[in-house]
Amino acid sequence: MPFFLPASVNHDNVLALEEQGLSDLTQLKTVDCTHLEDFDSTVLTVLLAWQKQLQKDGQQLTLTHSPEKLKTLAGVYGVSALLGFS
Repeated sequence: MPFFLPASVNHDNVLALEEQGLSDLTQLKTVDCTHLEDFDSTVLTVLLAWQKQLQKDGQQLTLTHSPEKLKTLAGVYGVSALLGFS
């Protein structure tokens, strides 16, 4: 079952979201971005933290239904390849 990102990810909820994801790494293998609409660069920090933790266990983060804005933001910050966008 995928982990669904909420509609909004920002400074107000990013730490709680990161902890929620890290509490069950098996859910994080696939992160569904279907509902993601309102976000800033903090979403990248949580995705990269999850990716790092999964890689420690020899696993990979897979993002599905990623909005173009997220792909563009990852490109601006130079982390597209780390998140599987390139």
